[in-house]
Amino acid sequence: MGLIQIENMEFYSFHGHFKEERIVGNKFLVDLTIETEMKVPAASDNLKDAVNYQRVYDIVKSQMEMKSHLLEHIAGRILDAIYAEMEGIEKITVKVSKMNPPMGGKIGSVSVVMSR
Repeated sequence: MGLIQIENMEFYSFHGHFKEERIVGNKFLVDLTIETEMKVPAASDNLKDAVNYQRVYDIVKSQMEMKSHLLEHIAGRILDAIYAEMEGIEKITVKVSKMNPPMGGKIGSVSVVMSR
């Protein structure tokens, strides 16, 4: 068993509770940790035996392009989309962070972490 970590995927997206957030947009960061068996790809050195993390990135990107009100909704959609398309994954943990959220003070980010 091993872990694939894709960190600090940066997107400018239009998510948020407030209408203005969905118009103006904001910077978001997404981190993924994928737990998968790596014995076969470690021996074969063949992408067809591994979780293709370029495809995982493309899935995350497509989900970040769809507007949502809540970070929880984005994280859940990312998990659903990856599991629907990819095989050989035991567990995924996704962290979605909104940078500089409009919360009435100086806040670096707010994040949601979900695992399945």
